[in-house]
Amino acid sequence: MNAWPLLHVGVFASVVMVVGWLWQRRSGNAGPVDVLWAGCLALAAPYCAWMADGALLPRVLVAVLGGVWGARLALHLGVRVFGDPHEDGRYRALREHWNGSQRKFLGFFLAQAVVVVLFAVPFLAAASNPHAEWSVWTGIAIVVWLIAVGGEALADRQLSAHKANPSNRGKTCRAGLWRYSRHPNYFFEFVHWFAYLALAVGAGPWPVALCALGPVVMFVFLYRFTGIPYTEQQALRSRGEDYAQYQRSTSAFFPLPPSS
Repeated sequence: MNAWPLLHVGVFASVVMVVGWLWQRRSGNAGPVDVLWAGCLALAAPYCAWMADGALLPRVLVAVLGGVWGARLALHLGVRVFGDPHEDGRYRALREHWNGSQRKFLGFFLAQAVVVVLFAVPFLAAASNPHAEWSVWTGIAIVVWLIAVGGEALADRQLSAHKANPSNRGKTCRAGLWRYSRHPNYFFEFVHWFAYLALAVGAGPWPVALCALGPVVMFVFLYRFTGIPYTEQQALRSRGEDYAQYQRSTSAFFPLPPSS
């Protein structure tokens, strides 16, 4: 597997993140970092597919599946971020915690470029599969992707509808998928990465192992670092006891029946 595309992705993502940091420095809003992260991955998927040395079928699937997933996420985040004049509460809290340190914000933005490279690895590994024929694993990959992207889009839509209703101000969304998981959007984002693991089957142990980085790293980031912890700290600040009760009754990540 040719690893040079990962260097190219890293350089491109770093430049994008520096531009994003400069915009943040001027505007006082770090929210676009999420849009840039998703947008970089939307471009990384077709680029890695183009540069990979695998058969045409896995390369096309990686380009389409990864590109559409990233573009949908970037568009959704962009509408949310640029439609709200206020900075996301998570980043306001970071700004206060860091006393507005621009050096730390630069490090934070550049760290996102590193994460882009990490998640570009499964794209490149899956696109390096030399097998050109359709298989059961190809079908599994497409089904997993459809379920994951459809579930994430549905969760995003349900949350947006909840927030759009003024009577829900200060209340936690418990509608639809949010009744079974406090973060169904994160859960389906995690599931999405299994599609590339399925696409890599048959390419040998190393491509499969590299594709396994996708769901593993995504789970660790969402569950332990940048996802659930920061989101829930902000939710407790803004919704207090209502969210604390939601935490007690609803699974944090994996969809499960709520407890009474």
